Amino acid sequence: MPALSAELLAATAAPPPITHAGDARLAIAALAGIAVIVALITRWKVHAFLALTIGSGVLGLVAGAPLAATVTSYSTGLGATVASVGTLVALGAILGKLLADSGGADVIVDTILERTGERRLPWAMTLIAALVGLPLFFEIGIVLLVPVVLLVARRGNQSLMRVGMPALAGLSVMHGLVPPHPGPLAAVSAIHADLGTTLAFGVLVAIPSVIVAGPLFGRVADHWVKAEPPERMTPARASEGLERRPGFVPTVCTMLLPVVLMLAKALVDVLVKDQASVLYRVFDVLGTPLVALLIAVFVAMFTLGRAAGFGKERVSGIVDASLGPIAGIVLIVGAGGGFKQVLVDAGVGQMILDTSRHWHIPALLLAWLIAVLIRVATGSATVATISAAGLVAPLAAHMSSTHTALLVLAVGAGSLFFSHVNDAGFWLVKEYFGMDVPQTLKSWSVMESLVSVVALALVLALSLVV
Repeated sequence: MPALSAELLAATAAPPPITHAGDARLAIAALAGIAVIVALITRWKVHAFLALTIGSGVLGLVAGAPLAATVTSYSTGLGATVASVGTLVALGAILGKLLADSGGADVIVDTILERTGERRLPWAMTLIAALVGLPLFFEIGIVLLVPVVLLVARRGNQSLMRVGMPALAGLSVMHGLVPPHPGPLAAVSAIHADLGTTLAFGVLVAIPSVIVAGPLFGRVADHWVKAEPPERMTPARASEGLERRPGFVPTVCTMLLPVVLMLAKALVDVLVKDQASVLYRVFDVLGTPLVALLIAVFVAMFTLGRAAGFGKERVSGIVDASLGPIAGIVLIVGAGGGFKQVLVDAGVGQMILDTSRHWHIPALLLAWLIAVLIRVATGSATVATISAAGLVAPLAAHMSSTHTALLVLAVGAGSLFFSHVNDAGFWLVKEYFGMDVPQTLKSWSVMESLVSVVALALVLALSLVV
């Protein structure tokens, strides 16, 4: 089975030796750790990296874990997150900088603004994000789309919430509900659901969910949060200083190249059963997120950099300049992964799984609730999907194929609920959009919860008619 992510591996690997405390103590420990992080950042203005590190220590201390074991868990989670997400953020930043400095981002934004009216702009951003996000993990979609979203907001004189929330909703819905995205695909495998049925219902549930949580909620979020595109993250208009700039088609093809490679890998994984075949092995490498983005970066050096007349030294300088601004983001995201790993290794996720075995509620609602609790406790949508799918899989034994597919979607919907300070995605959105923690909670966290609840309602409605 192909690797999906460092988080997926962490979800199935044996945890480090942290001694698990009682359920009540674990719940208090999780709440204490989260409260310390929020208080340090919002009240005392401590840097998020330091706050997450201290919060991890408080969590381990209250849970009664040995200090050495807590440090090991935190270091393991930080290292795994930086190795996966951090590397992808770096490659995405390089691609974004090449896109901006070559004038490629200007070409895309100009085309979007010319062909899309102001009223339809949020809907256009939703569609673009959904298409780009289909085969991508959320973090990769963010680093690919952020330059375009920020430029559209600034040059189209649009609120960042009006165009940013639809883009985030499009990415998030794909992440949780629609195969062949790796998360839903893993749930399909664990529950033994039919892929085609799950895909059909996933699209049916995804469309209303993304409409409500994207363009419609964006209007509400615009009244709650007044965020401006941050200068350090917004590409400057490069076109005026260039003799030429890349064409629209080569620019879009370069941006979509990693998307196509990852989507091709997902399709080959489903359609080609012989894992020893050349086709399977080739796409198993080319479609890996790291390799796909690396290929896109090197292609962009020619289709964007050389097309704009840049020499080798100019391209090298762009690559070097792209990495500085995202160093803090990588550390914050890594620290979020460390905090998440301490939560998992302390036994918070297992506590929720054990407690939920005694609940007597409908299967679809049970699957959603379990995924919600694991998501809120651990911060990982992937961990929530894998853990909840494994737990509810026996319930699918006597279900029809349609209801089995709906069980997968209930798990996926629950895995998106209320992203907060223990989720790497929370910090990515906060930093890229230039928001503080309360603003991120009122916009991004509410949007994620809205996607989750609307999707659950649609899944339950479908279960009554199919």
